Amino acid sequence: MSQHTIEVTVNGEKFERTVESRTLLIDFLREDLGLTGTHAGCEHGVCGACTIQLDGEAIRSCTMLAVQANGHSIRTVEALSEGGRLSRLQQSLKDHHGLQCGFCTSGLLMTLDYALREHSKLDLTDESEVRALISGNLCRCTGYQNIVNAVMSLADGNNFEGE
Repeated sequence: MSQHTIEVTVNGEKFERTVESRTLLIDFLREDLGLTGTHAGCEHGVCGACTIQLDGEAIRSCTMLAVQANGHSIRTVEALSEGGRLSRLQQSLKDHHGLQCGFCTSGLLMTLDYALREHSKLDLTDESEVRALISGNLCRCTGYQNIVNAVMSLADGNNFEGE
């Protein structure tokens, strides 16, 4: 197998690793770096469980090779809380019971974190807009209402800055 040395910054920390050409980014994060918060669901880019942020943009890590991330900055769900303190978004999901088994939660959080930080014109009081935000993330447990309630509770007129 062909191997390549890659350099990536993950959650603010620089890493240099040698990977096989065919290693998926999700496998690199989970197996090589031990960041198991990102989940592999459908492995086809459909369910959203593997969503991370690459250079600030939400992407599916199961559809990207690790070598394609060379030189880029990656943010995973582990970066959302610091020092044991949940981010505003995480706390809202907890407070509104917006998760059950938790499998989809990391991808959902990374999708929402990106959307809330990058799109200041979102109307979080509009349930249909909130549902559109999460439409690319499949959850088999909750029925989405508590997730929607959690996101809508963040509508306080201030821009979401993330934590």
